[in-house]
Amino acid sequence: MTLSIEHLSVSSGEKKILDNVSLQLHKGEWFALVGQSGSGKSILSQSISQMLPPTLVAEGKINFNGENTLSLGRKRLKEIRGRKIAYIFQDYQGSFTPFRTIGAHFQEYQKVHGIKDKRVRKVKAIEALESVGLGEPFYKRYPFQLSGGQLQRTSIALSLLLSPELVIADEITTALDSISAHRILQVLKEKQQETGCTILFITHDWRHVRKYADRLAVMKEGKIVECGDKTKVLTNPQHEYTKQLIAAAPVLKASELAVKEGVL
Repeated sequence: MTLSIEHLSVSSGEKKILDNVSLQLHKGEWFALVGQSGSGKSILSQSISQMLPPTLVAEGKINFNGENTLSLGRKRLKEIRGRKIAYIFQDYQGSFTPFRTIGAHFQEYQKVHGIKDKRVRKVKAIEALESVGLGEPFYKRYPFQLSGGQLQRTSIALSLLLSPELVIADEITTALDSISAHRILQVLKEKQQETGCTILFITHDWRHVRKYADRLAVMKEGKIVECGDKTKVLTNPQHEYTKQLIAAAPVLKASELAVKEGVL
C-alpha cells in the first residue's frame, strides 16, 4: 500500500469541500480520480503533502509509508515533496521560469534535494530529457522555445527525476491536443513501468481512464460515490452519477467497453 487516505475532510469555515473521503492506492498501480470540475479532485491531491491554501483546514489521516502527512512539519514535508511524492500540474507552463534555461531548472531541483555535484546533476538531467524523447539540445533551451507537448514532457521528466514513489498527475492533458495528450500519457506509462511508481491520475476524460487506469474512483461534491476496478465500474456502474458521466461520453457506452475489454 503506497497511500491510504482515511476519513479526510477539508473545510473553509463552515463549508466542507471534502467530506469523509477514504481511498487506498496500491504500489505500482495507475489510479484514476474522476469527476466534474469543482468536485474536489485537486483539493484532495493537494492535501496529500499539505499544499492547501492556508484558508483551508484538513482533518483525518493521510498515511504515506507509515507517516501521516497531515501531521508532518515543514522540514519533513520538504524532504518528501519531489523525492517521494511528485506532482505534475495542469499548468505546466507555470512550473517553469521563462528567463531560466531548462537545464537551470533541473540543476536547482536536484540541488534542493541534496545532489551536490553539478556535473552529476547535468548528466542526470540530460538522461531524464532523453527518457521522454527529448535530449541534450533541450537542456540549453528556454521554456518559450518548446512546444506545449515538449514542455509537458519536460515537466514529467523533472517530476520523475528523483524516482518518487507516488506521482500525482493533475489534469495534465487538458491544454493539449489529442495527439500530444496521447504521447504524454504514453511517456508517463513507460516511466511508470520503468520505476514501479504509483500514479494518482486526476482527469475528467474517460477515454484516458479506459486506456490507462487500473482502478478508479468517482467524486461528486467532495465525496467518493463509487470506487473499484476500472472494467467493473465502467461496464457496470452502480451509482447514478457514475452512470450519467459515462452516458455523457458516447465512446464509453457499457456494451462497447465490455467488448473492448473482453467482458462480452
